[in-house]
Amino acid sequence: MQTAGNPVNSVSCMTPADTSQQPSNASRAAAFGVHVFTALGAGIALIALLEAVREHWAAMFGWLGVALIIDAIDGPLARRLNVVALQPRWSGETLDLVVDFLTYVFVPAYAIAACRLLLPIAGPLIGVGIVVTSALYFADKRMKTDDNHFRGFPALWNAAAFYLFLLQPGPWLATLAMAALIVLTFAPIHVLHPVRVVRFRAFNLALIAIWAVLTIFTVAMDFNVSVSVRAALCAIGLYVIFADPVLRLLGVAKA
Repeated sequence: MQTAGNPVNSVSCMTPADTSQQPSNASRAAAFGVHVFTALGAGIALIALLEAVREHWAAMFGWLGVALIIDAIDGPLARRLNVVALQPRWSGETLDLVVDFLTYVFVPAYAIAACRLLLPIAGPLIGVGIVVTSALYFADKRMKTDDNHFRGFPALWNAAAFYLFLLQPGPWLATLAMAALIVLTFAPIHVLHPVRVVRFRAFNLALIAIWAVLTIFTVAMDFNVSVSVRAALCAIGLYVIFADPVLRLLGVAKA
Protein backbone atom coordinates (compact mmCIF):
# COMPACT_ATOMS: atom_id res chain seq x y z
CA MET A 1 0.00 0.00 0.00
CA GLN A 2 1.18 3.50 -0.85
CA THR A 3 0.15 4.95 2.49
CA ALA A 4 2.03 2.27 4.37
CA GLY A 5 5.16 2.83 2.36
CA ASN A 6 5.36 6.59 2.59
CA PRO A 7 6.33 6.86 6.28
CA VAL A 8 9.07 4.27 5.80
CA ASN A 9 10.43 6.06 2.77
CA SER A 10 10.39 9.41 4.54
CA VAL A 11 12.24 8.01 7.55
CA SER A 12 14.81 6.30 5.37
CA CYS A 13 15.34 9.55 3.49
CA MET A 14 15.82 11.54 6.68
CA THR A 15 18.21 9.16 8.43
CA PRO A 16 21.35 9.96 6.42
CA ALA A 17 20.77 13.69 6.81
CA ASP A 18 20.33 13.34 10.57
CA THR A 19 23.45 11.19 10.84
CA SER A 20 25.53 13.67 8.87
CA GLN A 21 24.55 16.42 11.29
CA GLN A 22 25.72 14.54 14.36
CA PRO A 23 28.95 15.95 15.88
CA SER A 24 32.04 13.87 15.26
CA ASN A 25 33.98 12.06 17.96
CA ALA A 26 36.88 14.41 17.29
CA SER A 27 34.77 17.50 17.98
CA ARG A 28 33.40 15.95 21.17
CA ALA A 29 36.93 15.06 22.28
CA ALA A 30 38.13 18.60 21.55
CA ALA A 31 35.23 20.01 23.55
CA PHE A 32 36.02 17.76 26.50
CA GLY A 33 39.66 18.78 26.19
CA VAL A 34 38.61 22.34 27.04
CA HIS A 35 37.13 21.07 30.32
CA VAL A 36 40.40 19.23 31.02
CA PHE A 37 42.32 22.41 30.22
CA THR A 38 40.19 24.38 32.69
CA ALA A 39 40.59 21.66 35.35
CA LEU A 40 44.35 21.88 34.85
CA GLY A 41 44.09 25.13 36.76
CA ALA A 42 43.34 23.11 39.89
CA GLY A 43 46.61 21.24 39.45
CA ILE A 44 48.40 24.55 38.97
CA ALA A 45 46.82 25.76 42.21
CA LEU A 46 48.24 22.75 44.06
CA ILE A 47 51.73 23.43 42.70
CA ALA A 48 51.40 27.09 43.74
CA LEU A 49 50.32 26.01 47.22
CA LEU A 50 53.32 23.69 47.53
CA GLU A 51 55.59 26.61 46.63
CA ALA A 52 53.82 28.75 49.22
CA VAL A 53 54.32 26.12 51.92
CA ARG A 54 58.06 26.24 51.11
CA GLU A 55 57.86 30.06 51.24
CA HIS A 56 58.96 30.29 47.62
CA TRP A 57 56.68 33.28 47.17
CA ALA A 58 57.84 34.42 43.75
CA ALA A 59 57.41 30.88 42.40
CA MET A 60 53.93 30.76 43.92
CA PHE A 61 52.95 33.96 42.13
CA GLY A 62 54.49 32.61 38.93
CA TRP A 63 52.23 29.56 39.03
CA LEU A 64 49.22 31.70 39.90
CA GLY A 65 50.10 33.72 36.80
CA VAL A 66 49.98 30.53 34.72
CA ALA A 67 46.52 29.87 36.19
CA LEU A 68 45.44 33.37 35.11
CA ILE A 69 46.52 32.60 31.55
CA ILE A 70 44.46 29.40 31.56
CA ASP A 71 41.49 31.34 32.93
CA ALA A 72 41.83 33.91 30.14
CA ILE A 73 42.04 31.31 27.37
CA ASP A 74 39.52 28.63 28.33
CA GLY A 75 36.40 30.80 27.90
CA PRO A 76 37.07 31.80 24.27
CA LEU A 77 38.11 28.22 23.51
CA ALA A 78 34.86 26.88 24.98
CA ARG A 79 32.78 29.24 22.86
CA ARG A 80 34.75 28.51 19.71
CA LEU A 81 34.43 24.72 20.13
CA ASN A 82 30.77 24.87 21.24
CA VAL A 83 31.55 23.03 24.47
CA VAL A 84 28.14 23.63 26.06
CA ALA A 85 26.34 21.78 23.23
CA LEU A 86 28.93 19.05 22.68
CA GLN A 87 29.60 18.20 26.34
CA PRO A 88 26.38 19.06 28.22
CA ARG A 89 27.14 16.57 31.00
CA TRP A 90 29.86 18.80 32.46
CA SER A 91 29.18 22.36 33.60
CA GLY A 92 31.99 24.61 32.48
CA GLU A 93 30.62 27.39 34.68
CA THR A 94 30.80 25.24 37.82
CA LEU A 95 34.25 23.94 36.90
CA ASP A 96 35.47 27.48 36.32
CA LEU A 97 34.16 28.63 39.72
CA VAL A 98 35.89 25.73 41.50
CA VAL A 99 39.23 26.45 39.87
CA ASP A 100 38.88 30.21 40.32
CA PHE A 101 38.20 29.78 44.02
CA LEU A 102 41.44 27.83 44.39
CA THR A 103 43.61 30.22 42.39
CA TYR A 104 42.00 33.57 43.20
CA VAL A 105 41.14 32.86 46.84
CA PHE A 106 42.39 29.74 48.61
CA VAL A 107 46.08 29.72 47.69
CA PRO A 108 46.44 33.52 48.12
CA ALA A 109 44.58 33.30 51.46
CA TYR A 110 47.14 30.77 52.67
CA ALA A 111 49.97 33.05 51.53
CA ILE A 112 48.45 36.07 53.30
CA ALA A 113 47.89 34.10 56.49
CA ALA A 114 51.33 32.43 56.53
CA CYS A 115 53.67 35.12 55.20
CA ARG A 116 54.25 36.77 58.60
CA LEU A 117 53.54 40.20 57.14
CA LEU A 118 50.41 40.63 59.29
CA LEU A 119 50.07 40.84 63.05
CA PRO A 120 50.81 37.32 64.39
CA ILE A 121 47.39 36.79 65.92
CA ALA A 122 45.64 38.23 62.85
CA GLY A 123 47.07 35.95 60.15
CA PRO A 124 44.78 32.92 60.68
CA LEU A 125 41.76 35.12 61.38
CA ILE A 126 42.28 37.12 58.19
CA GLY A 127 42.79 33.90 56.22
CA VAL A 128 39.52 32.44 57.51
CA GLY A 129 37.73 35.72 56.83
CA ILE A 130 39.01 35.71 53.24
CA VAL A 131 37.88 32.18 52.36
CA VAL A 132 34.48 32.46 54.10
CA THR A 133 33.50 35.82 52.57
CA SER A 134 34.85 34.79 49.18
CA ALA A 135 32.85 31.55 49.22
CA LEU A 136 29.72 33.63 49.86
CA TYR A 137 30.73 36.08 47.14
CA PHE A 138 31.23 33.31 44.57
CA ALA A 139 27.71 32.07 45.36
CA ASP A 140 26.19 35.53 44.98
CA LYS A 141 24.04 35.57 41.84
CA ARG A 142 24.27 39.36 41.80
CA MET A 143 28.05 39.63 41.94
CA LYS A 144 28.04 41.52 38.61
CA THR A 145 26.02 44.52 37.51
CA ASP A 146 24.23 44.87 34.19
CA ASP A 147 27.16 46.88 32.83
CA ASN A 148 29.65 44.13 33.87
CA HIS A 149 31.12 45.82 36.93
CA PHE A 150 31.66 43.75 40.06
CA ARG A 151 29.60 44.52 43.15
CA GLY A 152 32.00 44.99 46.05
CA PHE A 153 35.62 43.86 46.16
CA PRO A 154 35.58 40.94 43.70
CA ALA A 155 37.65 38.41 45.70
CA LEU A 156 40.81 39.16 43.75
CA TRP A 157 42.94 37.90 46.61
CA ASN A 158 45.76 36.86 44.27
CA ALA A 159 46.14 40.55 43.43
CA ALA A 160 45.75 41.58 47.08
CA ALA A 161 48.47 39.14 48.09
CA PHE A 162 50.70 40.42 45.28
CA TYR A 163 50.39 44.02 46.51
CA LEU A 164 50.97 42.90 50.09
CA PHE A 165 54.28 41.31 49.09
CA LEU A 166 55.14 44.24 46.84
CA LEU A 167 54.60 46.98 49.44
CA GLN A 168 55.11 45.16 52.79
CA PRO A 169 53.60 48.12 54.64
CA GLY A 170 54.15 46.85 58.18
CA PRO A 171 52.05 44.46 60.31
CA TRP A 172 49.43 46.93 61.54
CA LEU A 173 48.76 48.60 58.20
CA ALA A 174 48.87 45.28 56.34
CA THR A 175 46.35 43.75 58.72
CA LEU A 176 44.02 46.74 58.46
CA ALA A 177 44.27 46.72 54.66
CA MET A 178 43.35 43.02 54.39
CA ALA A 179 40.51 43.47 56.87
CA ALA A 180 39.22 46.44 54.89
CA LEU A 181 39.14 44.37 51.68
CA ILE A 182 37.15 41.67 53.49
CA VAL A 183 34.59 44.30 54.52
CA LEU A 184 34.54 45.79 51.01
CA THR A 185 33.55 42.40 49.57
CA PHE A 186 29.92 43.25 50.29
CA ALA A 187 30.17 47.03 50.18
CA PRO A 188 27.83 48.95 47.82
CA ILE A 189 30.60 49.89 45.40
CA HIS A 190 31.18 48.88 41.79
CA VAL A 191 34.63 47.63 40.76
CA LEU A 192 35.82 47.71 37.18
CA HIS A 193 36.03 44.53 35.11
CA PRO A 194 38.81 45.75 32.79
CA VAL A 195 37.91 43.39 29.93
CA ARG A 196 34.10 43.34 29.88
CA VAL A 197 33.17 46.91 30.79
CA VAL A 198 32.47 48.81 27.57
CA ARG A 199 33.30 52.31 28.84
CA PHE A 200 37.00 53.15 28.18
CA ARG A 201 37.62 49.52 27.14
CA ALA A 202 40.63 50.29 24.93
CA PHE A 203 42.23 52.34 27.70
CA ASN A 204 41.43 49.67 30.30
CA LEU A 205 42.93 46.89 28.17
CA ALA A 206 46.07 48.94 27.61
CA LEU A 207 46.43 49.49 31.36
CA ILE A 208 45.98 45.77 32.06
CA ALA A 209 48.61 44.92 29.46
CA ILE A 210 51.06 47.31 31.16
CA TRP A 211 50.11 45.85 34.54
CA ALA A 212 50.76 42.32 33.30
CA VAL A 213 54.21 43.22 31.99
CA LEU A 214 55.16 45.01 35.21
CA THR A 215 53.80 42.15 37.32
CA ILE A 216 55.79 39.53 35.41
CA PHE A 217 58.91 41.68 35.76
CA THR A 218 58.30 42.15 39.49
CA VAL A 219 57.85 38.43 40.15
CA ALA A 220 60.91 37.61 38.02
CA MET A 221 62.91 40.07 40.14
CA ASP A 222 61.55 38.51 43.36
CA PHE A 223 59.85 41.85 44.17
CA ASN A 224 63.16 43.76 44.15
CA VAL A 225 61.97 46.52 41.82
CA SER A 226 62.29 50.29 41.69
CA VAL A 227 59.97 52.82 43.27
CA SER A 228 58.69 53.82 39.82
CA VAL A 229 57.56 50.25 39.08
CA ARG A 230 55.84 50.03 42.46
CA ALA A 231 54.15 53.38 41.89
CA ALA A 232 52.90 52.37 38.44
CA LEU A 233 51.49 49.10 39.77
CA CYS A 234 49.77 50.88 42.64
CA ALA A 235 48.29 53.53 40.33
CA ILE A 236 46.78 50.86 38.06
CA GLY A 237 45.43 48.94 41.04
CA LEU A 238 43.80 52.04 42.50
CA TYR A 239 42.27 52.86 39.12
CA VAL A 240 40.65 49.42 38.86
CA ILE A 241 39.19 49.62 42.37
CA PHE A 242 38.09 53.26 42.47
CA ALA A 243 37.53 54.33 38.83
CA ASP A 244 33.79 53.65 38.84
CA PRO A 245 33.01 55.28 42.21
CA VAL A 246 34.98 58.39 41.20
CA LEU A 247 33.24 58.61 37.82
CA ARG A 248 29.86 58.26 39.51
CA LEU A 249 30.74 61.09 41.89
CA LEU A 250 31.71 63.22 38.89
CA GLY A 251 28.38 62.40 37.23
CA VAL A 252 29.82 60.54 34.26
CA ALA A 253 27.12 58.27 32.80
CA LYS A 254 27.87 54.60 32.85
CA ALA A 255 28.18 52.59 29.65
